[in-house]
Amino acid sequence: MTTPIPASLFTDPAPAQRLERVAAALTEHGFVVEILDGAAAARARVQELIPEGAAVFTGASETLRLSGIDDDINTSGRYDSVKSRGVRMNRATQRNEIWRALSVPDFIVGSVAAVTETGSLVAGSASGSQLPGYAGAAARAIWVVGAQKIVPDLPAALRRVEEHCLPLENERALNAYGKPSSLNRVLILNAETEPGRGTVLLIREAIGF
Repeated sequence: MTTPIPASLFTDPAPAQRLERVAAALTEHGFVVEILDGAAAARARVQELIPEGAAVFTGASETLRLSGIDDDINTSGRYDSVKSRGVRMNRATQRNEIWRALSVPDFIVGSVAAVTETGSLVAGSASGSQLPGYAGAAARAIWVVGAQKIVPDLPAALRRVEEHCLPLENERALNAYGKPSSLNRVLILNAETEPGRGTVLLIREAIGF
């Protein structure tokens, strides 16, 4: 029988000690990790990390939307927005070109559904568009993660994706597109093998799903 998990485990920000423990585990697994006080600090740090004119793809993320990072990248004109470029392309005749652009940008910026205390990142997706870049195809990856996404281990992470994130994403998708979402693909990143490629910005507050 599945052990019940208190809802607060998926919604309450982890305290400082747990954040430090997670940062140490991620660092040991090859990720670059920074702990920041809030969304504004993360927004400023992303701008510092990405040079003007870089090709950037943003994965669908409430964290990026709420923090203003999505607008900074896709509407400010400072960057080559891969998402904006893809919207202008024909999905029927330029499918491969679109997927190549999404998969291998200079930077991919997004979030994940859960981070384990053992140092793994877990992302869920309906289309999978962000997953190749997350997994290693993008030259650099930046994940902005609220402190409420920290869980003890991978089983808890997968439950967070299915039991907490998916219902909220379903509601968002129904409002935005008129149809529900679905958890078609799940990516688990246990380590970053390329030094300096993957940066995790942990925010002390709760933000996003």
